[in-house]
Amino acid sequence: MSTPILEARRISKYFYDPVKIKILKDISISIDKGEFVSVIGKSGCGKSTLLYILSTMDTDFEGDLLIDGVSMTMKKEAQLAAVRNKKIGFVFQFHYLLHEYTVLGNVMLPALKLNKYSKEEIESRAIEKLKILGIAHLANKRSNRISGGEKQRVAIARALINDPHIIMCDEPTGNLDKTNSALVFDIFMQLTKEFNQTLLVVTHDNNFAAATDRIIEMEDGCIIRQ
Repeated sequence: MSTPILEARRISKYFYDPVKIKILKDISISIDKGEFVSVIGKSGCGKSTLLYILSTMDTDFEGDLLIDGVSMTMKKEAQLAAVRNKKIGFVFQFHYLLHEYTVLGNVMLPALKLNKYSKEEIESRAIEKLKILGIAHLANKRSNRISGGEKQRVAIARALINDPHIIMCDEPTGNLDKTNSALVFDIFMQLTKEFNQTLLVVTHDNNFAAATDRIIEMEDGCIIRQ
């Protein structure tokens, strides 16, 4: 048996506004390498709250979170930041590209921060990711000069640049039309099938979720199906 890429063990989360409310209730999930997993549920059910915990960006919870079999709960913020940069790629509803940078420059940023490769090698790797996503011809364009669908593909390339163990996505098609949503889904499917990339996607799109390998459904802070 291989070690899961990501494992949540009895995670609970409370909000205090103004009284103590349990938002997540004893969540336990396990995700293996190469899985394409979607998380669905009505607004307010805890999907995004859970994603921020699983991504190590929210550390105020009960329970345990393991990435690559290593617990994250006792790590300091600098250690968690290193884990995020090296092992987790992020794709959000809004692309968060830096408009003063080119497409290539945006994709290179996380790798420059990781500082594992030379700048020349990072540039080569970034171009390779852009080729996979069919947008290498946009490499030298400013990121504010491309379409919304192209921006989201740049964001996916940026998420891939450090060869993360898992890519976490929060409503990645929520801001896209039907055509571009289908294109993003096809890209994700290609990443899992051809490159054995692990994906965890929070989505409101039930058609998107239905085509993934596995659905985790949430309701009122609980998992009701996985």
